[in-house]
Amino acid sequence: MRNADRLLHVVADPIAENAMRQLNPSSESLSGYYGEGKPRSETYEQMVQHIVGCVRAGNQTCAAFYGHPGVFAYPSHESIRRARAEGYPAQMLPAVSAEDCLFADLGVDPATGGCQSYEATDFVMHRRLVDPSSQLLLWQVGSLGDWTYRRNGYNLHAFPLLVQRLLELYPPTHNVVVYEAAVFPMCPPTVKTVPLANLNEHDVTAASTLYVPAARAPTPDPYVQQALAGAAGVS
Repeated sequence: MRNADRLLHVVADPIAENAMRQLNPSSESLSGYYGEGKPRSETYEQMVQHIVGCVRAGNQTCAAFYGHPGVFAYPSHESIRRARAEGYPAQMLPAVSAEDCLFADLGVDPATGGCQSYEATDFVMHRRLVDPSSQLLLWQVGSLGDWTYRRNGYNLHAFPLLVQRLLELYPPTHNVVVYEAAVFPMCPPTVKTVPLANLNEHDVTAASTLYVPAARAPTPDPYVQQALAGAAGVS
């Protein structure tokens, strides 16, 4: 970031924006491409063109995004793809995502029973298959069905469709967690545990992730169970 000719960024708060300026006084925000009611796909394409345009101009370019640059961040992936296709070296560096924060804050392990992860609109629209014996993460529940940018919050008219779909898979008394990772150091995350049947009564935002714990124990395959025991020499 310090050594870049062009430091471009999309960050979520003025503190992070000031940190960018401290690292590189010529830092430039790409957030101006967002517009009220403007399709996010249009905004993302403009960001990609800006980033790749700087590279084409011969600038050593660094683009910084809040969270993990590869998680729900089309401009970063597409900028790298286009730059590499044109022969420019490009690399993505890993960072901390909301998912990483969730595992730490809720004290859950994705390896315990497995973990499924879907974007909320995609989950509802395509009726994704779910194993209720596994954990489930649903992203962007607070902007369900809206592909535009809304500065002051999204219309939640489609949210009941998500609750309805989940009620087909889980009992109404099953507790779920509405989670938002902390944005600032020393601040706690937002963690709200509610019965699934009452989920429509709780506010969600564009930053909300829904965590659904497993509702039952997994059912082992007796044939595989026996084969594994035999392979291990267990009688």
